[in-house]
Amino acid sequence: MRTKVHIQNLKCGGCENTIINRLSEVKNVSDVEINQEESTVAFDYHTSHDFEAAKHLLSRIGYPIVGKENKLKTRAQSYVSCAIGRIKK
Repeated sequence: MRTKVHIQNLKCGGCENTIINRLSEVKNVSDVEINQEESTVAFDYHTSHDFEAAKHLLSRIGYPIVGKENKLKTRAQSYVSCAIGRIKK
């Protein structure tokens, strides 16, 4: 199955790089694509469990789905993830 979700805190290519790398590590999640202008992430997954694992990971690295709580800690985590993504390009 394929889905596209709107996320929070997406700022730049560093964020994009981190999201692609981290989501690609999730079992049964593949073909990750980012649209910075729309703040969306699209990916393929096999089961609803895989989808939930991807959503949880996005939140944990600082990019929660739109509509989910976006606490200061989460926003701060997105800056850390962004910096890591810029370094690992």
